Amino acid sequence: MVTPGLFCPIPPRISPHADDVQDWLTGWLIARGVPDETARRLHGSGFARYAGRLYPDASVPDLRLVTALFTWFFLLDDTVDGHAAPPLERVRATVEGVFATIDSDGRHPAPGLTESMRAMLLDSWRPITEGLSEVSVDRIGDALRHHLDGILVEASNKWVGRRPGIVEYIQLRRATSAAYVSYALIEFAGAVRMRVPEAVYHHPVLREISAAGNDLLSWFNDLVSLERDEHTSAGHNLVLATARERGLSRDAATREVIGRWQDRMTRFVELRAAVPAFGARIDAAVRRYVEGVADSVRGTIDWSLESPRYPLPPAVEAWISRADPAG
Repeated sequence: MVTPGLFCPIPPRISPHADDVQDWLTGWLIARGVPDETARRLHGSGFARYAGRLYPDASVPDLRLVTALFTWFFLLDDTVDGHAAPPLERVRATVEGVFATIDSDGRHPAPGLTESMRAMLLDSWRPITEGLSEVSVDRIGDALRHHLDGILVEASNKWVGRRPGIVEYIQLRRATSAAYVSYALIEFAGAVRMRVPEAVYHHPVLREISAAGNDLLSWFNDLVSLERDEHTSAGHNLVLATARERGLSRDAATREVIGRWQDRMTRFVELRAAVPAFGARIDAAVRRYVEGVADSVRGTIDWSLESPRYPLPPAVEAWISRADPAG
């Protein structure tokens, strides 16, 4: 039996401003109270290059804002997901602090967040949302709440020692990935701001494209973070869930997830070719949205391969070298 490699047919893209924004980010973090050592570590992870791959057409000011928000999300992930059994009350307080900050626009204290985390959130969230329509802001807010709910569910699972099966885990992973938040920002960070109408946004084909893109970037992340997740995820990784449910070795489960990933990519390509027409004005916005989802998939792959945040497990690296998804 030959396992398919990790081949991504989506062409790579990156903003020409990504490296300049990465240099800008360090000063922005320090100005908001992030310790110098942490700011330097975050600089090394290259979050601006990640944002620049997802939003390659963004202006410099917009790319700065989404980079700042992305960095906040990764710090949040480090805060609540760095242990196999994180203190549940601390995670809950952190999530409540995020809600309190967003819902009150910073007017009320948020004891669950450090002052620097609170300042980072406010100083990226407010300028992003202030120029968008109420519908667009609601989409970003709903996606954030979905993500935070997923964080709480995963933390609760870890606290009680519950390890989800494959189907349950895939649904939960769509929340914990924060991909839907990045999708909701496509309108903001495009060269021209075009909003997909609400009825079209929830069309079955677009919803499946969004889910498939989320699966692709989430499962790829599970593959590249496997060695770390073995110690910190308490089974919340698709390879680990597959090994447990199927009774497979880690290497056999890795091969199965790689095959599942490639099948999902085939389906994603089919879905992109099957988007119905909604009229010339709406079609332009839909095309931009679908391209943005594709950029998020390809961008996650390319950034994961270049960022020191994810040292590749040897078994995964062998399949990536064979298939050359970044070439």
